[in-house]
Amino acid sequence: FDSLPPAHYKETMNTILVWMQQSETKLSMPQVAIAEYEIMEQRLREYKALQSSLQEQQKGLNYLSTTVEDLSRKAPAEVSQSYRSEVEVVLGRWKKLSAQLGEHCQKLEERMTKLQRFQNDTKTLKKWMAEVDVFLKEEWPALGDSEALEKQLEQC
Repeated sequence: FDSLPPAHYKETMNTILVWMQQSETKLSMPQVAIAEYEIMEQRLREYKALQSSLQEQQKGLNYLSTTVEDLSRKAPAEVSQSYRSEVEVVLGRWKKLSAQLGEHCQKLEERMTKLQRFQNDTKTLKKWMAEVDVFLKEEWPALGDSEALEKQLEQC
């Protein structure tokens, strides 16, 4: 019995595998172009929640690693190697998932910054265009009024 992991090991392994599968599915959804800041904020909150959940699951992953280390001291080589291989696969997926999640957050934050800047620039441009429109619709001064013509030329 020393060569078998405790029941909690299998429960923890299953919990982490299910959690990783769900997280990988969420992250594998195609990235669509989003032009609405609110939707981007919502998606970023989802990613941040996933990162928080990742940190909560870390305790279970640490438990699996230490249990396999303890097991490898007591169990025959082939049994401990089997469990070590299983944990190494999980750790590999975990690292990939963690990196992917960080990358998604970073890219989304960068895109949000660009979108905010673009929206601000667009607002400024629209305001300027409205002012130009008012200016163009103003009455032109009479041809003989050189002072008014010079003033309008300066404004142009």
